[in-house]
Amino acid sequence: MTEPFNAAAYLTERRLEAGNGDRVALRHPRGAHTYTELTAEVRRVAAGLAAIGVHPEERVLLCMADDVELATGILAAMYLGAVAVPASTMLTGGELTKLVVDSRARVLLGSPQFADAVTTAAAAAPDLHHVVLTGDTAPDVAGRTGRTWDELLAAGADAPVTAPYATWDESPALWLYTSGTTGTPKGAMHRHVDIRHVCETYGTQVLGVGPDDVCLSVAKLFFAYGLGNSLLFPLAAGATAVLEPGRPNPHRYADLVAEHGVTLFFGGPSFWGPLLAADLPRDRFATVRSGVSAGEALPPRMFHGTLKRYGFEILDGIGSTEALHIFISNVAGKVVPGSSGFPVPGYEVQLRRTDGTVVDGPGEPGMLYVAGESICTGYWCRTAVNRAVFQGEWMRTGDQYVRNEDGSYTCLGRADDVLKVGGIWVSPTEVETRLLEHPALAEAVVVGVPDADGLDKPVAFVVPRPGATVDPDEVVAFCRAGLAAFKRPRLVVEVAELPRTATGKIQRYRLRALAAASARPPTPTAEDAAEAMG
Repeated sequence: MTEPFNAAAYLTERRLEAGNGDRVALRHPRGAHTYTELTAEVRRVAAGLAAIGVHPEERVLLCMADDVELATGILAAMYLGAVAVPASTMLTGGELTKLVVDSRARVLLGSPQFADAVTTAAAAAPDLHHVVLTGDTAPDVAGRTGRTWDELLAAGADAPVTAPYATWDESPALWLYTSGTTGTPKGAMHRHVDIRHVCETYGTQVLGVGPDDVCLSVAKLFFAYGLGNSLLFPLAAGATAVLEPGRPNPHRYADLVAEHGVTLFFGGPSFWGPLLAADLPRDRFATVRSGVSAGEALPPRMFHGTLKRYGFEILDGIGSTEALHIFISNVAGKVVPGSSGFPVPGYEVQLRRTDGTVVDGPGEPGMLYVAGESICTGYWCRTAVNRAVFQGEWMRTGDQYVRNEDGSYTCLGRADDVLKVGGIWVSPTEVETRLLEHPALAEAVVVGVPDADGLDKPVAFVVPRPGATVDPDEVVAFCRAGLAAFKRPRLVVEVAELPRTATGKIQRYRLRALAAASARPPTPTAEDAAEAMG
């Protein structure tokens, strides 16, 4: 049975009803918005969208920098009963075109710095009617109506919107496209109620977000993790979010933490590593009560190093676009370094064997499945994939996990990433964890590459710390000292940076291709043969 519920009103008007109108909701490069000002601005943007013909359940695609216009654009679309579709600002024009066409968006909102991609996409999208850019220059796209942001707001001035559309809890609110590391991106469709669920489970019961918190996220609003960090959790709790449109930089973010008194600091391993290496003053982070990490498994070295250097714990967890946010997480004061933590209240998890049976005890790996109210209703127009991924109330995550004796869960890698070396399964995460204990290495990724005999061997791609020199033979010897010999990398390749998706995840398939094309494939050795025999 559906019930009336609008997520945008839940995040804005509810704060006014609670008497929080004068509290600061958003801080951004041009100032701040209280909850009263934010609610008014959301209504203004909603009126502008309605004036140019946006109707309930139509898609509004946004390719915008993390600033107040993106925040209000997302909220305004949902307030109107339309569907907000934030898109990665790292996409090329051709890549963005695929999303605009696939979503059949009628309106595309953009920031000037992404104008080339926005106009390229707009020109090739047959269902698109309107293109809006923030700034002073309206976009010029043949066959489309172009406006500036101010012109959009002016369009709705004569027909104000003062109440949310009467959406239901089951109504569509938000589409988030998956990163598409190995295939075409898919739009995960989320309901209004999904937003309330993640706020009341992870936001409240794990992070304990309250009105006095100040949230800062390295991850941007265009994908699930950043959306929760910078919009959903703080607004649901009456807290404050700090929006930063610039690229991640440890020094810049340390300044923001100190300037705004940030209490909850969200990042990922690709940020925590450089932050640790930057060796910034500890007092810059005096207000941080917890760091948060997701996207990839956090190496124990980064947890221990950050706690020692900067004085706060990083709560690692696993979430997904399909689940909207984190569903397994560590908890403050009870962190199990190297693990993703424990199931978040409101979610169930299972590990399943390849035959579909459920793993009951600890120590046996299996495919991770999750069930919870925030799981999306499916992918837009992807029937075959939907049938494989969504199985009743359960979703197949594609991640291999193991449950530990203490009840925590540890990631072994994506199902396609786990290696079989000499007939024995090897977790690339385990090898990467050892590599990152090496003092010369800032980042490391291990992939399986066939040797001359066609058998998979671990190959390590490593990024050195600033000023450090990498000796491949010494790195292999370091791994042997801490791991079973068969798990050691057979080849260590130094790179300046690792290839990543728009959401910061490692593109392992590109590393496999690079290693396969290398003139230095792994060479079978007598030691390999001995290990394979037992």
